[in-house]
Amino acid sequence: MDTAGRRSALEAIDVWPTPHVAAGIVAGEAVVETRGDPDLVLPWASVTKLLTAGAVLVAAEEGTLELDEPAGPPGSTVRHLLAHASGLPPDGGPPLAPPGERRIYSNAGYELVADLLAERAGMPFAEYLQGAVLEPVGMAATELSGSPAWGAAGPLRDLIAFARQLLRPAFVAPETLTEATAVAFPGLAGVLPGFGRQQTNDWGLGFELRDAKSPHWTGAANSPETFGHFGRSGCFVWADPRADIALACLADLEFGDWAASAWPLLSDAVLGRVARRS
Repeated sequence: MDTAGRRSALEAIDVWPTPHVAAGIVAGEAVVETRGDPDLVLPWASVTKLLTAGAVLVAAEEGTLELDEPAGPPGSTVRHLLAHASGLPPDGGPPLAPPGERRIYSNAGYELVADLLAERAGMPFAEYLQGAVLEPVGMAATELSGSPAWGAAGPLRDLIAFARQLLRPAFVAPETLTEATAVAFPGLAGVLPGFGRQQTNDWGLGFELRDAKSPHWTGAANSPETFGHFGRSGCFVWADPRADIALACLADLEFGDWAASAWPLLSDAVLGRVARRS
């Protein structure tokens, strides 16, 4: 749905140094623009964590598990694991801090919470994810074939479908998403991967929160309420509830200086042009 007759808010992706890239914009309930192949399946890397967190939120609504039940290191809960506040290191091993004291980005924490959910549900986590998130959202081409922290792959079309849910949730109750996108364990310092130490490294339940972080992968025009996630594979999704706009992007060049520079500029262009048309 490339825009004709006027300048595209997404045209900047045409000069990115990526072999393949596709992006799409959601405003309110509508997909207002896409660019690139919407059906090309690419790895989502850590954007997978949003799917895993979504499945856990569904499970909490259903009573399969509770967000504040014990999980992970002694003293931590499901909520700690989702919010990277359990003290676990990035990829396994003993805790680096007591629960609730530091924001330590942890793939291991997501693998633990997915294992807990699989045990409670009596089925493989990928199967639960399929029924709880992928099917209800209409993400037919997305699959989890690796870690619940980074192992999903799918096309832009499916990432856009998920982005729409971040503005108008249906697979979970709106109040559940509101809780998941509020700060969990406020005031924790930690390292935002790719952007260095943040004295206040706020996170929700799966969702990374922009708040006042600097530097950041979203744009200067993004409101502090913006939430989302990016992946090392070169993809991201964010939703800005104040602007009522979401942006989804897939690429196949590993995150690096190119992305730290290009993503904020794209975000600002999208917010500026789409907001003016609204």
